[in-house]
Amino acid sequence: MADAVKRNLVAVTACISGVAHTYMAAERLEKLCQQEKWSVKIETQGALGIENPLTEADISNADAVLLLTDIDIAGSERFIECRYVHSGISAFLRDPQKAMAAVRKVLGSPQHTHIILR
Repeated sequence: MADAVKRNLVAVTACISGVAHTYMAAERLEKLCQQEKWSVKIETQGALGIENPLTEADISNADAVLLLTDIDIAGSERFIECRYVHSGISAFLRDPQKAMAAVRKVLGSPQHTHIILR
Protein backbone atom coordinates (compact mmCIF):
# COMPACT_ATOMS: atom_id res chain seq x y z
CA MET A 1 0.00 0.00 0.00
CA ALA A 2 1.45 3.37 -1.00
CA ASP A 3 2.11 6.06 1.57
CA ALA A 4 -0.53 8.78 1.77
CA VAL A 5 2.33 11.29 1.97
CA LYS A 6 4.12 12.16 -1.26
CA ARG A 7 7.67 10.87 -0.87
CA ASN A 8 10.71 12.37 -2.54
CA LEU A 9 13.66 10.09 -3.26
CA VAL A 10 17.03 10.60 -4.85
CA ALA A 11 19.20 7.79 -6.14
CA VAL A 12 22.57 7.03 -7.68
CA THR A 13 23.09 4.08 -10.01
CA ALA A 14 26.56 2.88 -11.00
CA CYS A 15 27.91 -0.46 -12.21
CA ILE A 16 31.40 -1.74 -12.90
CA SER A 17 31.34 -1.18 -16.66
CA GLY A 18 29.13 1.89 -16.40
CA VAL A 19 26.93 0.89 -19.28
CA ALA A 20 23.89 -1.40 -19.29
CA HIS A 21 23.16 -2.08 -15.61
CA THR A 22 23.56 1.57 -14.61
CA TYR A 23 20.76 2.61 -16.97
CA MET A 24 18.64 -0.54 -16.54
CA ALA A 25 18.53 0.05 -12.78
CA ALA A 26 17.63 3.73 -13.26
CA GLU A 27 14.78 2.81 -15.60
CA ARG A 28 13.46 0.08 -13.29
CA LEU A 29 13.64 2.41 -10.29
CA GLU A 30 11.71 5.14 -12.12
CA LYS A 31 8.91 2.67 -12.88
CA LEU A 32 8.79 1.38 -9.30
CA CYS A 33 8.65 4.90 -7.91
CA GLN A 34 5.80 5.75 -10.30
CA GLN A 35 3.89 2.76 -8.93
CA GLU A 36 4.51 3.97 -5.37
CA LYS A 37 3.57 7.54 -6.38
CA TRP A 38 6.99 8.74 -5.18
CA SER A 39 9.00 11.36 -6.99
CA VAL A 40 12.59 10.39 -7.76
CA LYS A 41 15.65 12.02 -9.29
CA ILE A 42 18.35 9.59 -10.39
CA GLU A 43 22.01 10.41 -10.91
CA THR A 44 23.82 7.91 -13.12
CA GLN A 45 27.56 7.40 -12.91
CA GLY A 46 28.63 5.48 -15.97
CA ALA A 47 30.79 5.36 -19.03
CA LEU A 48 29.55 8.84 -19.98
CA GLY A 49 30.52 10.28 -16.60
CA ILE A 50 28.00 11.71 -14.14
CA GLU A 51 24.65 12.39 -15.73
CA ASN A 52 21.69 14.17 -14.10
CA PRO A 53 23.82 15.17 -11.07
CA LEU A 54 22.05 15.56 -7.75
CA THR A 55 22.26 19.05 -6.26
CA GLU A 56 22.65 19.84 -2.58
CA ALA A 57 19.00 20.94 -2.64
CA ASP A 58 17.90 17.64 -4.23
CA ILE A 59 19.65 15.72 -1.47
CA SER A 60 18.52 17.91 1.44
CA ASN A 61 14.89 17.80 0.23
CA ALA A 62 14.89 14.01 -0.19
CA ASP A 63 13.07 11.79 2.28
CA ALA A 64 15.53 9.00 1.49
CA VAL A 65 18.44 8.09 -0.77
CA LEU A 66 18.81 4.84 -2.69
CA LEU A 67 22.34 3.92 -3.74
CA LEU A 68 22.34 1.16 -6.36
CA THR A 69 26.03 0.59 -6.91
CA ASP A 70 28.55 -2.17 -7.37
CA ILE A 71 31.44 0.33 -7.24
CA ASP A 72 32.55 3.27 -5.13
CA ILE A 73 30.69 6.31 -6.37
CA ALA A 74 31.96 9.83 -6.80
CA GLY A 75 30.67 12.10 -4.05
CA SER A 76 29.48 9.40 -1.66
CA GLU A 77 30.19 11.72 1.29
CA ARG A 78 27.13 13.74 0.20
CA PHE A 79 24.87 11.07 1.71
CA ILE A 80 26.46 10.53 5.15
CA GLU A 81 23.85 12.69 6.93
CA CYS A 82 20.93 11.17 4.97
CA ARG A 83 18.82 8.11 5.58
CA TYR A 84 19.72 5.74 2.80
CA VAL A 85 19.53 2.23 1.45
CA HIS A 86 22.57 0.81 -0.34
CA SER A 87 22.13 -2.21 -2.59
CA GLY A 88 24.33 -3.79 -5.20
CA ILE A 89 23.00 -2.97 -8.64
CA SER A 90 22.83 -6.64 -9.72
CA ALA A 91 20.95 -7.57 -6.54
CA PHE A 92 18.49 -4.72 -7.21
CA LEU A 93 17.89 -5.89 -10.77
CA ARG A 94 17.29 -9.49 -9.57
CA ASP A 95 14.98 -8.54 -6.67
CA PRO A 96 13.93 -4.87 -6.76
CA GLN A 97 11.18 -5.43 -4.19
CA LYS A 98 13.78 -6.18 -1.51
CA ALA A 99 15.33 -2.73 -2.02
CA MET A 100 11.92 -1.04 -2.18
CA ALA A 101 10.90 -2.71 1.11
CA ALA A 102 14.12 -1.38 2.68
CA VAL A 103 13.30 2.11 1.38
CA ARG A 104 9.84 1.93 2.96
CA LYS A 105 11.50 0.86 6.22
CA VAL A 106 14.10 3.64 6.16
CA LEU A 107 11.43 6.27 5.45
CA GLY A 108 10.09 5.65 8.95
CA SER A 109 13.54 5.70 10.55
CA PRO A 110 15.53 8.56 12.06
CA GLN A 111 17.83 10.66 9.88
CA HIS A 112 21.34 9.10 9.55
CA THR A 113 19.83 5.59 9.30
CA HIS A 114 21.75 3.50 6.78
CA ILE A 115 20.52 0.12 5.53
CA ILE A 116 23.04 -1.98 3.65
CA LEU A 117 21.55 -4.88 1.69
CA ARG A 118 23.82 -7.85 1.09
